[in-house]
Amino acid sequence: MFGKLEDIEQTYLDLEKELAAPEIFNDQKRYTKVSKSHAELGEIVNVYRKYKQYKHDLEDNREMLRDDDEDIREMAKAEIEAIEPKLPELEEELKILLLPKDPMDEKNIILEIRAGTGGEEAALFVADLFRMYTRYAESNRWKVDIMNSSETGTGGFKEIIASIAGDKVYSKLKYESGTHRVQRVPATESQGRIHTSAVTVAIMAEAEEVDVDIRSEDLRIDVFRASGPGGQSVNTTDSAVRVTHIPSGVVVSCQDEKSQHKNKAKALKVLRSRILQHEQEKAKAEEDATRRSQVGSGDRSERIRTYNFPQGRVTDHRINLTLYKLDQVMEGDMAELVDSLVSHYQSEALKQQAER
Repeated sequence: MFGKLEDIEQTYLDLEKELAAPEIFNDQKRYTKVSKSHAELGEIVNVYRKYKQYKHDLEDNREMLRDDDEDIREMAKAEIEAIEPKLPELEEELKILLLPKDPMDEKNIILEIRAGTGGEEAALFVADLFRMYTRYAESNRWKVDIMNSSETGTGGFKEIIASIAGDKVYSKLKYESGTHRVQRVPATESQGRIHTSAVTVAIMAEAEEVDVDIRSEDLRIDVFRASGPGGQSVNTTDSAVRVTHIPSGVVVSCQDEKSQHKNKAKALKVLRSRILQHEQEKAKAEEDATRRSQVGSGDRSERIRTYNFPQGRVTDHRINLTLYKLDQVMEGDMAELVDSLVSHYQSEALKQQAER
């Protein structure tokens, strides 16, 4: 591991030298590439340098234990006791930083939330979850753009599709895919009985044109009139768009924009992301045939999280984490949930790497 870290630090120094050369500013493409590589290596280099400094300080203080002055020996002992626990922590951090990066982690996402069992109560929870993700996105300064939605007329959604753009969105939200269960007393329930409903969430890395090659001859594009709940917001023009990818059978509709051109662009963005996800899942299934994947081994159809309103708790069943702060979570305070999931799957990846 340390030989690899030395190589990384040397590469970092070479990039630093290249960035300091005046001629690099004549080639903006090269400058952007080198700057990005330099920034990506910066975190691991800083941690490694900190580790080396602690190792150096530890050796110095061990030398001082042989000093004739008792005060100096006591001071060295105290320093050693302070430094020693930090080294294993930094080693663990370095191992995590050296894990192979998910190439999708840097990408924006397409978020799809759909009502499952539970009728109107499930549709209302779709709206609640979308609000939760929107608030979390705002706290991270990410941009949310609704691509398509199907309202129920009572404030809920049969489904809602949105793009979320920002810094490393996929790396944070990729573990949200699956079935989310809600237990609460619906507003329409006069007997005060708790109902259980379910909502499915899909997180897809937003595909760019370079990621997925879609031929125009493989597409069927239909236009129709958009309509809102109960006949509201009926357009007088055929602005809604339905795009069908004939080889895969994937169908995407978009009607939130008044412009047919904008709806088509949004539908194609969702379509590309779904096809990319399909290709990833196919490759992953082949990989899982020989060994278990370290991330996302949970089936999409399985219940991943329960939101219990009477008890004010949220439980993530994959990592056995229960938080009694449901109100805060629903307001977008998801950091503890997200960070715990990221840490869990990093630990799983480290275990698998150690077993190879």
